[in-house]
Amino acid sequence: MANELTEATRQKLLSRLRQILPADCLVSDRESQRPFECDGLALYRELPLLVALPETTEQVQAVLRCCHDLQVPVVARGSGTGLCAGAMPHPEGVLLGLSKLNRIIEIDPLSRSARVQPGVTNLAITAAAAPYGFYYAPDPSSQIACSIGGNVAENSGGVHCLKYGLTVHNLLSMEMLTVEGERVALGSSGLDSPGYDLMALVTGSEGLLGIVTEVTVKLLPLPETAKVIMAGFDSIRAAGDAVGAVIAAGIIPAGLEMMDALAVQAAEDFARAGYPREAAAVLLCELDGTAEEVDQHINAVKDIFARHGASTLRVSASEAERELLWKGRKSAFPAVGRISADYYCMDGTIPRSQVSHVLEEIARLSAKYQLRCANVFHAGDGNLHPLIMFDGGCVEQIQRAEQFGAEILELSVAVGGCITGEHGVGLEKLAQMQSQFSTGELHQFEDIKAAFDPTLTLNPGKGIPILKRCQEYRALPGRHQHG
Repeated sequence: MANELTEATRQKLLSRLRQILPADCLVSDRESQRPFECDGLALYRELPLLVALPETTEQVQAVLRCCHDLQVPVVARGSGTGLCAGAMPHPEGVLLGLSKLNRIIEIDPLSRSARVQPGVTNLAITAAAAPYGFYYAPDPSSQIACSIGGNVAENSGGVHCLKYGLTVHNLLSMEMLTVEGERVALGSSGLDSPGYDLMALVTGSEGLLGIVTEVTVKLLPLPETAKVIMAGFDSIRAAGDAVGAVIAAGIIPAGLEMMDALAVQAAEDFARAGYPREAAAVLLCELDGTAEEVDQHINAVKDIFARHGASTLRVSASEAERELLWKGRKSAFPAVGRISADYYCMDGTIPRSQVSHVLEEIARLSAKYQLRCANVFHAGDGNLHPLIMFDGGCVEQIQRAEQFGAEILELSVAVGGCITGEHGVGLEKLAQMQSQFSTGELHQFEDIKAAFDPTLTLNPGKGIPILKRCQEYRALPGRHQHG
């Protein structure tokens, strides 16, 4: 009976959406829907009823109104690079792909801003702003592919978020559609806007509150000078202590990243950046600003690293060398993919003072679960990205990888951190939400969700573990498929 009802809804929905969208903007056959069945976290897969790929904001509005009328769930998707199953389709809903809304509407050098559609890639904003001497600061490792709409949904960061902030700190305004298709403007072109800061609430809300259709981001002037110090250490603890010492000295680097031995070896094999293969950990510290400021800070950081036992010190001598050192770090994820076809990327955030302790605990958990783990993370702000390697063809190894990841997240909370820094909760971290928040707090989240989306049809089953309407969906057979 349920299948008959679902098929009846699908046919009615298909008929109405064909009146809204061109034929090539609607994907209805199951095989063609396969590319949309998961995001970057391929542990969770599902096919939707339909895939809608609108080309205009008006078409997005019409799709939302149609789905609202029929009480059909809607899951928004950008480039599909997310890592928490936040964009995994609902089996009884529409997957709303926004990749065709990919126009850079305006670059305004006077206000130092760019107005763009949600399907524009992160790196494309910087490329468009570069001729004016500006760039967009948040730079996730997937910046060549990830969309600004997805960055807003997950409040993404990147290697330069230590000094320049996450997505939420680099937005001026946005246009959002409600579940009913109503246009709502949030933020302003000024430095502040009247009323509650709803833009900050929507940023990082994972498509639970509305669909973002336009974003105005801040642009920063390209720095006069930028240099990177690469330091190799003989122990994880020495590198972790050096991170804290840099911040304690009052120096805020543009980026401060750490990789452990396994990640270093994989990245070096891939990028040939000149990392010391024998190091137990490598730090990359970028300083930017005026030439005098950068030279002063470079010398100070070199002294700090040397005092903490750095066995290797190297300062980039050219822009090409700086980019090569960063290429190794930004290539770390695909580099690990060369030594393990399957890996599980975690996203806990911890206080800087706990870096050494947590990395030692991760090493202990790696031995416990008998799975290799490479650590790559934003050391300056404590955002961990352990890469747990496993065999995707072995269900038992998949289960061990998930248990290993869950323990890392719970450890992050135990030391005063949180379960996500930039990847989001999605489906992946629902269980750990209850480790982070009390039942009362989770009910508050539910109330906020219901205020924006009374029918609970926007990305249901994600982000908040106790939404009553989503319990049946989370119990559906096949929701948690490995492959």
